Amino acid sequence: MAALLLLPLLLLLPLLLLKLHLWPQLRWLAADLAFAVRALRCKRALRARALAAAAADPEGPEGGCSLAWRLAQLARQRPAHTFLIHGARRFSYAEAESESNRVARAFLRARGWDWGPGGGAGGAGEGERASHGARDAAAGSGAAPAVWEGDGAAGAGETAAPLAPGATVALLLPACPEFLWLWFGLAKAGLRTAFVPTALRRGPLLHCLRSCGARALVLAPEFLESLEPDLPALRAMGLRLWAAGPETHPAGISDLLAEASAEVGGPVPGALSAPQSIMDTCLYIFTSGTTGATVVLKSKFSAGQFWEDCQQHRVTVFQYIGELCRYLVNQPPTKAERGHKVRLAVGSGLRPDTWERFVRRFGPLQVLETYGLTEGNVATFNYTGRPGAVGRASWLYKHVFPFSLIRYDVTTGEPIRDTRGHCVTTSPGEPGLLVAPVNQQSPFLGYAGGPELARGKLLKDVFRPGDVFFNTGDLLVCDDEGFLRFHDRTGDTFRWKGENVATTEVAEALEALDFLQEVNVYGVTVPGHEGRAGMAALVLRPPHSLDLQQLYAHVSENLPPYARPRFLRLQESLATTETFKQQKVRMAKEGFDPSVLSDPLYILDQAGGGYVPLTPARYHALLAGDLRI
Repeated sequence: MAALLLLPLLLLLPLLLLKLHLWPQLRWLAADLAFAVRALRCKRALRARALAAAAADPEGPEGGCSLAWRLAQLARQRPAHTFLIHGARRFSYAEAESESNRVARAFLRARGWDWGPGGGAGGAGEGERASHGARDAAAGSGAAPAVWEGDGAAGAGETAAPLAPGATVALLLPACPEFLWLWFGLAKAGLRTAFVPTALRRGPLLHCLRSCGARALVLAPEFLESLEPDLPALRAMGLRLWAAGPETHPAGISDLLAEASAEVGGPVPGALSAPQSIMDTCLYIFTSGTTGATVVLKSKFSAGQFWEDCQQHRVTVFQYIGELCRYLVNQPPTKAERGHKVRLAVGSGLRPDTWERFVRRFGPLQVLETYGLTEGNVATFNYTGRPGAVGRASWLYKHVFPFSLIRYDVTTGEPIRDTRGHCVTTSPGEPGLLVAPVNQQSPFLGYAGGPELARGKLLKDVFRPGDVFFNTGDLLVCDDEGFLRFHDRTGDTFRWKGENVATTEVAEALEALDFLQEVNVYGVTVPGHEGRAGMAALVLRPPHSLDLQQLYAHVSENLPPYARPRFLRLQESLATTETFKQQKVRMAKEGFDPSVLSDPLYILDQAGGGYVPLTPARYHALLAGDLRI
């Protein structure tokens, strides 16, 4: 009887919630709850793995809990299963483990370890453990390390100081299996890895190496010719230099892969790669865990070959950035695009219009759009598949992974605060700055270099005195149903071709030209393209004239391809704010339409290799998709 009396109330509950504006949020409660449960299960599983690794023998391969430990675990569980496919080459998990162990032993020799002839018969013996303990003791006491005889920056036959525990080794390599063996091997040897973009040369390259404190550099032999002007500066930095291949090398650069091939593939002590805490650096990325799956790796992305590759290797999941999906939908139709086995696409930066075209043409498949930053302490997942959304802001999700959207003044570049000095949360449909609390559970690890680099990323007294939040620098919008959508980037950074472009770095490179007096770099929206394209407003230094040929040669030499300005705007003077800051927001809104702007405009002609006047004909060709930038 009581149940019958409650039944009408239960039936009226949805109408009551709708009237209270709660139903749009609660209709997704089941999906929110399911995702939260999965996230908590994953968290518990990771904690259990960490406890098991901590309890294992530290001198055995099971010790430590790290990337290297996980690879060793999977190699024991499924040794014959294919780990990596690269062209016609295939590697099992056991082979990946063996190759990375050889690399680890080569790096351990560079650390001063003595494995004996041939690298020993397996794991570290008593002599190696004694060497390990003596090395750590010397490092802890500040004593000078013993020299190691070998080939490196010091040259053949000379002595070079061994790499210290936790030293950073930079990798300047294309996508290839050897890249992975080196990464895993460095982790196994207790060394940090820095991924250096392959397009960097000259000043940007040296800046990255200094920022991460690199003590060694491993580079691809095919890059040696373009790096030749940089070699004196690299040697002056005291870097040990290796090449990953047998080609002819300049003096002082030895073949790391040859050194690794002379080692045995047996396991190394797991304790070498075990992090001391969550704050330990594993990897430096200059800006994108293993599960037991097979990875298909391509040296270079090909939109025309993509679906044939998926068919050939029976790919079921692929990772994207927004630009990649746009390239695919712009390709002419092929038979391969309908006969694939892909069921899931995971990534970020997929615009709503491209999303719908992508699923309609290549589906049925699921898209899992995510949001996150390499250095950030917050991430979102669109686990419901709502097109155009990057995640959800449900109360349940924010309880597990807290974050907030606060009001932001794009003119001043600062959050809006109330009379008490606290930030103000946004209303549904209002763009807001995404921030996340910094605490022990979700720390902000900072950037390579001085602590001043992180100051702009931390906001204090956000909601109460003394609290600290991470500033993502991104504006998002939360709708009435709790779905998050990316709105725009703030500050002096924008995204183009899947890469972050810092306007200050581009401006500094341009200001090195003697005929330029002032430079203002910003990003502009280009119809049909993801992100923002770089545009530079220029003021000439009297009595110089604009030398487009020299400017193009300069940016090609000093900036990676994605950072080179696509548009130039020549002005008599640069507009500034009342506080003498450059007007980036206004300039970006004015765009690059030659029929609207009276200033001389130029566009990057990639096919012709230079900057050419942006005429109305070229402008309309760009909008029609007939002109590539």
